[in-house]
Amino acid sequence: MKSIYLDYASTTPLAPEVLKAMQLYLTRCFGNPSSLHSFGEKARKAVEDSRKKIAEFLFCLPEEIIFTGSATEASNLAIFGIVRPSIQSIEGSVKPHIITSSIEHKSVFMPCRILEDEGAELTYLPVTKEGFIKISDFKKALKKNTVLVSLIYANNEIGAIQPIGEIAKAISAYRKSHIANYNDKRLAISAMPYFHIDAVQAVNYLDCDVKKLGVDFLTLSGHKIYGPKGIGALYVKNGSPIKPLIYGGGQEGGLRSGTENTAAIAGLGEAIRQIANGKSQIAKIRKLKNKLFKGILKNISDVKLNGTLDNSLPNILNISFRGVEGEAIELALDSEGIAVSTGSACAAKDLKPSHVLMALGVSPKDSHGAIRFSLGKYTTEREIDRVLKVLPGIIERLRKIAGYHSK
Repeated sequence: MKSIYLDYASTTPLAPEVLKAMQLYLTRCFGNPSSLHSFGEKARKAVEDSRKKIAEFLFCLPEEIIFTGSATEASNLAIFGIVRPSIQSIEGSVKPHIITSSIEHKSVFMPCRILEDEGAELTYLPVTKEGFIKISDFKKALKKNTVLVSLIYANNEIGAIQPIGEIAKAISAYRKSHIANYNDKRLAISAMPYFHIDAVQAVNYLDCDVKKLGVDFLTLSGHKIYGPKGIGALYVKNGSPIKPLIYGGGQEGGLRSGTENTAAIAGLGEAIRQIANGKSQIAKIRKLKNKLFKGILKNISDVKLNGTLDNSLPNILNISFRGVEGEAIELALDSEGIAVSTGSACAAKDLKPSHVLMALGVSPKDSHGAIRFSLGKYTTEREIDRVLKVLPGIIERLRKIAGYHSK
């Protein structure tokens, strides 16, 4: 029985082209990129070549790309690197203000919580039942002490795509209309709110031109785009007053000390290059997702789509199966050789209802019965057919065990 992998939002397999790009730097070209001899020069060239590839993809300058050990580290660098200095520099009763949303990934959610404990003021924007931020809510949340806006571009659990361009325009308009009103020197650091987006799930499918998006910081990950684990990157717009989290030898423009992971960086660069060459995959993936959704609706009763098919990523489908625990479905499918997820991989061991689904107004019962199917470029129609063949029987059996009767 061939295994079927439908958990691409958790991690992706390493593309053969990426492995090939990495192999040289895992063996013969093992030098330290900071060394001046020929071994170091070869490694440095690989690092800078990848930096150029990512810069071309994001339409920014190579020096605006900072390599990190993960996307989590990249987002932490953006959030702590901007907000902590403002907490330390602002005296009195004025607190630096952060705007985020109620459906962020934990790599953004947790740093914001920590900064709240350290003295920052937080606004968690609500979302609609489909998972979208309202521009009117965002505009109301902006204040003269807003230091940072940090939002997810496309959600990792339901695939909802946020109106990043509209939010950036609202920030720009706010900056222009309020810049003349900053007479209090304590607020000078927050005169222009900075804008960070988590684009980890978006990079494979959406336009990530940072100029069009209007962002100051953008996080991306290697292992979500058929690249290696243990590598991420942060776009940092020139002139941003960001401070490092890690100190040492001053690598990555002083923002991320530590010897660069040359092989992983080479892999990330190749993975980005492959995205630019693989946009034709998007239509195929969306077609398979729609087939899966229609097949579930046709063959299984009492199911609920979490989020919406409109304005969402082409590969993520989140469904609640009423009367059944998501973990039981996941394990039953795994016994059939089919890998899915109950939500974010980072929260896989957390038995609490998904904070994303709860923010959408999904009931705790329906949240516990949710499964995230996430497709990728290697997903085939035959695999979707196989899932649709075995899933109805699994749900029926589990509902019998639970004593649930369909309406």
